[in-house]
Amino acid sequence: MRILLVEDDAVLGNVMLRSLGDAGHRVDLAVTLERARHFWRVQPFDAVLLDLNLPDGSGLTALREARARNDRTPTLVLTARNRTDERIAGLDAGADDYLGKPFELAEVEARLRALVRRNRETEDVVRVGTLAIDRKAQRVFIGTEPLDLPAREFEVLWELITPPGRVVSKQVLSDKLSNFDDALNANALEAFISRLRKKLAGSGAGIRTLRGLGYVLEAQA
Repeated sequence: MRILLVEDDAVLGNVMLRSLGDAGHRVDLAVTLERARHFWRVQPFDAVLLDLNLPDGSGLTALREARARNDRTPTLVLTARNRTDERIAGLDAGADDYLGKPFELAEVEARLRALVRRNRETEDVVRVGTLAIDRKAQRVFIGTEPLDLPAREFEVLWELITPPGRVVSKQVLSDKLSNFDDALNANALEAFISRLRKKLAGSGAGIRTLRGLGYVLEAQA
């Protein structure tokens, strides 16, 4: 997943950045409200982890702005403000879930997966033909045989398969799989797609190019 992490505590932010990165996610860290608002406007994310108490304002400001422009990115609020009235304020502003500090990183990841499942109407394990991909375990199988994929190929496949049949544009794939200082260019994306096509041969799942639209992963006869 491509995740926006909004957290001004340097120690906690770095711990979460490392933990989420080790779990295979691509994470952009914003330590101020201004930076969070900028990231959220210019970059598509699969989920947002949002602290409320930022040095230049409340994270709810960024959340309300996103919802006002009809951005429905799943958002999990992480904050020490854990009174009932504050939780209600966060949910009323458009948050999808709320977790008070301190928290376990494993619970954060589990809640993230649940939010994205609901948002995309999919499951942790998705199957097309004999291809199965398990996001939680970060494993891919063709039948009963494991298919080892480099991290970025795994992310490309996950974007295309959640849910299957969804047309994903080249721009969306590039944005989701790029860092702000390391853009994934069109040639690199084509190379990932080409390698994946070869690895999926015989699985009953294939990646089709729709000219001018992007790619779709679908069952093949």
